[in-house]
Amino acid sequence: MDFQDAITTPILLIVAAYLLGSINSAILTSWVMNLPDPRSSGSGNPGATNVLRVGNKLAAAVTLLGDLLKGLIPVLITDIFMGDEYLVAAVGLAALLGHLYPLYYRLQGGKGVATMLGVLLGTDWVLGVLWMLVWLSVAFLFRYSSLAALSATLAMVFGVWFRSMNSWIIGVLTVIALLIFWRHRRNISDLLSGKESKLGKD
Repeated sequence: MDFQDAITTPILLIVAAYLLGSINSAILTSWVMNLPDPRSSGSGNPGATNVLRVGNKLAAAVTLLGDLLKGLIPVLITDIFMGDEYLVAAVGLAALLGHLYPLYYRLQGGKGVATMLGVLLGTDWVLGVLWMLVWLSVAFLFRYSSLAALSATLAMVFGVWFRSMNSWIIGVLTVIALLIFWRHRRNISDLLSGKESKLGKD
């Protein structure tokens, strides 16, 4: 790989990850399955939890899988063909930013939970499994999707420090966690005030 390719290829991978991340699975799935637009129904968030709320379990599962894959696929492709952990982390962050601030929807995206999980599974599957275990435990005990996501993300941040990762990857994953918390700021307020909706309820 010559110097030009060494510069161009990483940029193309990052841009491609962002553009893939900008595809919103909730909006597309709802359109294909003739369900209400999640942006104007339920909580107004174009994500799997809201699709479950205003649609059905199948639509929510498809949405979840789509959002997860758009985080996982670019990370795996970058890892397999480039083998550069610094670039892998940058691509993962780009995919998440695409979901949060999508080019196709005037930068109005979802909260990034499933896409972040895809990035984690592609970056370090142990962290991905840790995230899922914490999410499932908290969701089962308290029935709050947002609380489960925030708890799992916080556990991931602590887990990063025990995985002997380099400072760049630690930094990127910490930024990802901060973005997840920022996008859930309204949920945090609702949890504290007792207004947050539980799983399985409107």
